[in-house]
This record gives sequence, C-alpha cells and structure tokens, in this order.
Amino acid sequence: MPGKIIIGVTDCSKYANYSNWILAADSAVEVIQLSGKTQNLHDLQHCHGVVLTGGEDVHPRFYNRPEWYPYCYADDVSEERDAFEWKVLEYTEANALPVLGICRGLQIANVFFGGTLIPDIPAWGKFNHSKLPTDKDRYHGVQVDPDSWLFEVIGQNDGLVNSNHHQSADQIGKGLIACALAPDGVVEAIERKDPANNSFLCLVQWHPERMYDQESNFVKNVRTAFVEAAVSKKK
Repeated sequence: MPGKIIIGVTDCSKYANYSNWILAADSAVEVIQLSGKTQNLHDLQHCHGVVLTGGEDVHPRFYNRPEWYPYCYADDVSEERDAFEWKVLEYTEANALPVLGICRGLQIANVFFGGTLIPDIPAWGKFNHSKLPTDKDRYHGVQVDPDSWLFEVIGQNDGLVNSNHHQSADQIGKGLIACALAPDGVVEAIERKDPANNSFLCLVQWHPERMYDQESNFVKNVRTAFVEAAVSKKK
C-alpha cells in the first residue's frame, strides 16, 4: 500500500479500542483523533476516511423529538459531540470521504440523513440489546439482506454479532436502506440505496472492534472494505 492512509476516528471514552482496531488493518494506516473538545475539523482535509465511533445517546432534538429526552441516559448525552459529528458528516458528504459508522456512529449518521431513532429499545417493546448483567457484551443473531451491498462484503446471510446499545435506528434516512436486522427487527446495519454511484458508507450497530472472533466476516471484511475505500480515495 503506497504512502500513508490517514483515517479520522471520532473521540469517545473507548477511543483506543477503535483506533487500535483500525491501525491493525495495515502498517500504512495512521489515525487522527477527531474531537468536539478540540473542534479540529480542519484535520479532515488530511483524512482518506472517517470512523464514527460508539458512545453517548444522540439527543432527540437532532431528529425533532426533544420530548423523548427522558428516554435517554441523562448522564450519557453530549450535544457538543452530536453537533461536531454532524459537521464531520457534512464534510464527508461534500468531499465523498468513506465513512464507517459503529453503534452510535450508525445512529448519528442515520439522523444526519433525516432518519429517526428509537430512544430506548425496551420501552418500545423489543428485546434488551444492552450489555449483560456481567458487564459483557450481549450476542445475538443477525440476518443480512442477500440483495444488499453488505452481503457482497460479508458473504453470509446470517451470523453472530455483539450488542451493547439501548437506542437504535427507527425511520431510515433519505437515500439509505436497512440491510441487516436482529431477530426482533432491530436494525443492525444501514447502507446507501445506490452504493455504486456514491461514496462508501457502511453503518453497523455491532462493535467489530471488540468482537471475540476477530476473524469473523462481520469484523475483518467490514474493516477491509472500509480501508480499501480509503485507499481508493487517496489515489
């Protein structure tokens, strides 16, 4: 891989997990931390791709449902981060930068494209998708649309993924489509309706950076596809 591939990784409490996972893809990869605390949007001009990481609940005012705020975890909301990552997405769309969204990354991107969220999955009558009482990730099955772009990447109709979230995508954003679902119907992945004629966008609800099986196609194939898209952007 000629030259360095620069990946912007958004800041969060477990930033190192994501940056280390991306760095492990190839020795030519470098990362830049993108943070609402430093407002370093100017660093995006050096990036060939962006990872939107997990973390806080997206404030419901960003999808015009401020009355749903009581369903959020009040100590786990950052409007500063929401606003910063909104600007990141404005840049990635304007400049056709590849984007990989993980957990919260899927959620903020879906909202950016005009979608909405379920602010608390159990309150909406679905299974618990948060951590187990032992503080370990929950695992469940996932079904991939065989006609989707994601299926071409992963090469499997179904599999096992980890889960640690209480919010999820509800109405899907404009130009996007759900391409993988949990058994209870919770959205597990989102892609563009027309991926061939648009920049790379892969949004997954699971956490590939910390799945037990790092050789799973739901981990390595997703990362490989993203890094290859960044390499193509660099050329």
